[in-house]
Amino acid sequence: MTSAPTTKTIQKNDPLTDLAKKNIIDQIIDQNKERPGATMVVLNELQSAIGFITASMQEYVAKRLQIPVSRVHGVVSFYSFFTTTPRGKHTVKFCMGTACYVGGTSALIEKTKQVLGIEPGQTTADGNITVEVCRCVGACSQAPVIVIDEEVLGRVKPNKLPQVFKPIQEKAE
Repeated sequence: MTSAPTTKTIQKNDPLTDLAKKNIIDQIIDQNKERPGATMVVLNELQSAIGFITASMQEYVAKRLQIPVSRVHGVVSFYSFFTTTPRGKHTVKFCMGTACYVGGTSALIEKTKQVLGIEPGQTTADGNITVEVCRCVGACSQAPVIVIDEEVLGRVKPNKLPQVFKPIQEKAE
């Protein structure tokens, strides 16, 4: 049995410190704790509802499901869908599949670092854009490919990235 998250492990901005979000977390756990595969179901629902799963949330879920924290952490750290920190309002994903990688994804990432001032895995200071890398998105004939939110853009050139990012940068203002 695991212990409850301590005040040392719960950060000030953690969803467990927000009563409304904690109620959502409790509701998701209560609705799914008896289901087969409850760990994955609960974590998927939490990721969708809250947007990320902190270490203290992992501890809380483990306690409530009466499973080891290591099992919860193992799921969160194994699947790339899960994140432990908040993402930006918009997500820019760079396909790292073979065709895209060979087609120039590295140059796109370098240009993005210049334009947005962040590395993959980071979010802009205004919380607007998160940059990530991902596996093949299945649009190999369009390589190199980036995905902005849910929109797949193919045959992207580094010099075109400022124009590509402009609409989502303007939405933040």
